[in-house]
Amino acid sequence: MLALARQYASEHLRVLDLPYRLSSWALDDPENAHLWLAPDGSLLGWAVLQYPFWTIDITCHPDRAPALYGEILAWADGRALQAANTPTGHPTWYVNVFADQAYIIHALEAAGFANQVDVGEDSWSKVFMRRPGELPVKDYRIPPGFTVRPLAGEAEVEAYVALHQAVFDTKNMTVPWRSRTLQHPGYRPDLDVVVAAPDGRLAAYCITWLHENKGQVEPLGCHADYRRYALGRIALAEGLRRLQAAGAEQIYVETDNYRDTAMKLYEHMGFEIIRNVWVYRKDYASE
Repeated sequence: MLALARQYASEHLRVLDLPYRLSSWALDDPENAHLWLAPDGSLLGWAVLQYPFWTIDITCHPDRAPALYGEILAWADGRALQAANTPTGHPTWYVNVFADQAYIIHALEAAGFANQVDVGEDSWSKVFMRRPGELPVKDYRIPPGFTVRPLAGEAEVEAYVALHQAVFDTKNMTVPWRSRTLQHPGYRPDLDVVVAAPDGRLAAYCITWLHENKGQVEPLGCHADYRRYALGRIALAEGLRRLQAAGAEQIYVETDNYRDTAMKLYEHMGFEIIRNVWVYRKDYASE
């Protein structure tokens, strides 16, 4: 699954951060994922209903996508309806797509998904940003008593999960999910940055991912109690420096383009928009 996404990286939004997403609890139930194979057994496409994100992650061989994408969305329809009335089911699902991918957009609209880029008050769109790896990273003063360091492995997973849940105000992040990220072959402990407060409490984090010479930030956060210290910026700067040291020539991040604080931070750190990302939505009424 990883190899297919990496082979056609320019066609897929989800590539570098897949070790993070494929560790999620959505895959505790194998029915939430499906593979499409060629007669020789090679992988042509896959999809995962990512319950923590309310998003359908799709990877597809570009030569087969025009025909296969509709089949993938039909499977997702069936699975979404099947789970709609269960405790973990969602009434709405989203698919993120680059704004220039006309063949995917056509398939999404044919399957009943609607573009959320201009729907009034609840409009939603994203951007994919890039930063040259050689661009210098500014040094920021670390407040007295705070420490910037890698996560202390499994022993600190519960503390990280509590922080992540507080930052995003959701229980979607779980201890098993975070533990699996530490076990994934694509995980590097040196790229898992946290900022600890003087009392030892985790206050901010920045996880980055690296494959060959490309890196990505996912996720980044700071507890509300500590935002006056700009710890998110400090964590991000440290993550970028570590990616540089690891050989990243290009560094990427995806963010909502309406979140002014996040957008301004990434722009301040040298990221520039390279592609617009449209969000498509489909509502699944109970049968």
